[in-house]
Amino acid sequence: QVQLVESGGGLVQPGGSLRLSCSASGTIFSINAMGWYRQAPGKQRELAAAITSGGSTNYAGPVKGRFTISRDHAKNMLYLQMNSLKPEDTAVYYCNADLWAGGTSLARYWGQGTQVTVSS
Repeated sequence: QVQLVESGGGLVQPGGSLRLSCSASGTIFSINAMGWYRQAPGKQRELAAAITSGGSTNYAGPVKGRFTISRDHAKNMLYLQMNSLKPEDTAVYYCNADLWAGGTSLARYWGQGTQVTVSS
């Protein structure tokens, strides 16, 4: 079984920073791309940032220049450094990973999400 567990969410004032972490565990053979999605109340889930196995990154327009995605291959960890946070960044943030688990084909796995609230 594979599990993705996010941490690091919380309440922060506008202009503040948070760092999200995602830990992938289980019978993992190899991880391909990983990413952070977010879902605000009443809205569809949308991509915030993604990173390939080679380290290439992709950011959604609203977060570009403020968020930084990174990963630690050795530890199967994914991070999202969020700076200059705005109220419109308020959402549940989900980690995902495209990976090969033991004896299976490439599949996408999701974490349970962590709440980020930006408010004064």
